[in-house]
Amino acid sequence: MKIERSLVRRTVAVAAAGATALVLAACGGADDGGSDGSAGHGGHSAAASATASPTPSASASDAQGGHNAADVAFAKGMIPHHRQAVEMADLAPGRAGSPEVEKLAAEIKKAQDPEIRTLSGWLTAWGEEVPAEGAAMDHSSHGMDGMDGMMTDQEMRGLEDASGEAFDTAFLELMVKHHEGALAMAETERADGAFAPAKKMAAQIITSQSAEIERMNGLLGKG
Repeated sequence: MKIERSLVRRTVAVAAAGATALVLAACGGADDGGSDGSAGHGGHSAAASATASPTPSASASDAQGGHNAADVAFAKGMIPHHRQAVEMADLAPGRAGSPEVEKLAAEIKKAQDPEIRTLSGWLTAWGEEVPAEGAAMDHSSHGMDGMDGMMTDQEMRGLEDASGEAFDTAFLELMVKHHEGALAMAETERADGAFAPAKKMAAQIITSQSAEIERMNGLLGKG
């Protein structure tokens, strides 16, 4: 009987120890679960916190691709500006009186055509409207009267009708003015823009077109 009572006590003790272990495990699981849940909520909170942590302006900037209104204005203004320069350059073959002017026109077109495509791509990515083809010629309907360096329709027709030395002089004088307008636009972008690639393009325009202005003034005898 003593043996039986001893066995019973051992069985009870083992059962009690097992129950205690289960309770502890359950508590530990609950704590772990709490930690996991906390981590889960914490993960959610962390994600929410990460989303909310940037300043409103930074979040807006990221959502907008890191650009601002100055970048949009630069792209929307430079596209028709470049298009008109390309149209002017396209008049040189068959009209230019000197190979230097014809070569310069070809170089201007080669440089500005790819920039038009790049600027258009930025506007599309930003959800902005790309200026319609022909905007460079239809100044009034696009609010472009007096835009920096833009030729008037009358000036464009005069250039189309010129040839030889008269074309060269008109082309160079008008293109100098056109380039000066582009420099002003690029300076504004470099000062006020936020989109790094646009600011880089603006800097390149300033460098290349400043050199072309010097070259054109040399051809005009204004060196």
